Amino acid sequence: MKNRERPTVLVVEDEFIIALDLSETVRDLGYKVEGPFADKENAFIAIDQHMPDCAILDVKTADGEVYPLADALAEAGVPIIFHSGHIASADIAQRYPHAIACSKPCPPDRLIMMISGALENAAT
Repeated sequence: MKNRERPTVLVVEDEFIIALDLSETVRDLGYKVEGPFADKENAFIAIDQHMPDCAILDVKTADGEVYPLADALAEAGVPIIFHSGHIASADIAQRYPHAIACSKPCPPDRLIMMISGALENAAT
């Protein structure tokens, strides 16, 4: 993991209630939350200052599709969880073979397993 303290999870989600729910789930797991950000522009500013240990990304953000941000995160080796109602798992698997894709709404216990697994895999 890049961060020797508590792992940081970037949350990019433009639906306010879902963003709050995701952030609270991350905090409940004991991780730091970067965001939530409704757009990729502000998320890019955040990763320029500090690269997260994991990212949860909605595909459609307030300023367009999240793929340019996902490309930057993938290039940096950050585990990505796509959490979206606009997702084709096969397309994600082809473009981001190491990413996890789940459709909204995702049960919290499944999301918790995905976050924990992504961070554990990143640590090894």
